[in-house]
Amino acid sequence: MNSRKSWFVFWVGVIAYIAAVMQRSTLGVAGVSAVDRFDASASALSALAVVQLIVYAALQVPIGVLIDRLGPRVLILSGLTFMVAGQLVLAFAPTIGVAVIGRVLVGAGDAAIFVSVMRLVTSWFSGRTVPQLSQWMGNLGQAGQILSAIPFAWVLHQSGWTSAFVAAASFVALALVLSVAVIRDRPSTSTEQPRVGTLREAMRELRASFARPGTQLGFWAHYSTQSSGTVFSLLWGYPFMVYAMGLDERLAASMLLVVVASGVIIGPILGLLSARYPYRRSNLVLGIVFAIALAWAVFLAWPGVPPLWLLVLLLVVLGAGGPGSLIGFDFARTFNPVRVLGAANGVVNVGGFLASFIMMYLIGLILDLQAAPGASSTELYSISSFKVAFLVQYLVIGFGIVMLIGARRRTRRRIVLDEGIEVGPLWVAAIEKIRRRR
Repeated sequence: MNSRKSWFVFWVGVIAYIAAVMQRSTLGVAGVSAVDRFDASASALSALAVVQLIVYAALQVPIGVLIDRLGPRVLILSGLTFMVAGQLVLAFAPTIGVAVIGRVLVGAGDAAIFVSVMRLVTSWFSGRTVPQLSQWMGNLGQAGQILSAIPFAWVLHQSGWTSAFVAAASFVALALVLSVAVIRDRPSTSTEQPRVGTLREAMRELRASFARPGTQLGFWAHYSTQSSGTVFSLLWGYPFMVYAMGLDERLAASMLLVVVASGVIIGPILGLLSARYPYRRSNLVLGIVFAIALAWAVFLAWPGVPPLWLLVLLLVVLGAGGPGSLIGFDFARTFNPVRVLGAANGVVNVGGFLASFIMMYLIGLILDLQAAPGASSTELYSISSFKVAFLVQYLVIGFGIVMLIGARRRTRRRIVLDEGIEVGPLWVAAIEKIRRRR
């Protein structure tokens, strides 16, 4: 544990996750090109992105069960192989129907990577290093967005659709070769409990994991924090900045890097706070969601086209959502045995992507409903139409917050029963701490 070999496994796992994030986010950068290539409406474009997230979310629990049964290495290698195939199909797709098949394959491959690498971290490391490495892994993985926003976008504009997606598939192939050579499920000296023996046992453990309030709390934490930034980065942010705000395509692609940079800075801070104050993780989640809601409120209420500085501020706040969602996996790790952690992580990881594809589709639907028949791209993606469509986030995330508060209440009751520790409201704890200091 925590050995030199552990770090080799970790870094190759990070490369695999970077490759997955790149494939996931290429369509966000290629959204304008997809409209031209396939002559797609807003609903069709959102469906192309949503189908990938539907497949991703639908496979999270089965992937988690398979991780507990087969180990993360098999799932990582399989996932990378699926993504290579999916991006090659997308590269040569003549119609949007064929492109959907490519995105289905990408979604299936992407679904296996993150939870598998998270499982590697808990097998190869121990102690307070685990929550911090989980944050670092999530943040470093966002370098995939940098690869899609800069080199992928450059190839797309210089050489066209096919060359760009073939290049993206080539990077996944490189990650596949490294993973075959380096990644193993656990150290040879591991004292970890044996894997789940049968599929029936795995399903029994899955039901037990899902019934735990801590797992449910992780699900709703992930649901509430990740979705807004994911929707903006993976699909609607790029068309919004190009058509509604009138930004140059290269500038719009580079603006997505603000989300990444913000997450890289905020993530380690959240990792330290999560490790130091394990009973206040839900307060961190609620604080992040409140900041995102406030930033969107100011941005959408701005008369006309918001200024560039306000867009940057919004993207900085959205960047906190990614590392904030990783706190959900800390809940899963805290309240579940290690041998079934794959299934628990899979349950948690469904949350943010479930909210994301619901919002992606609803935003596209609302944009189409506001447009006149035969409207041009400029009319379809007007600033006023986008402002109305983006309001749907408050309904989707608001529901998640209500469910999160209920799950937190049940989790705290369980902590009292199991550990005899009563976690009171944050303001009560703050007053008590001030009194003790005095």
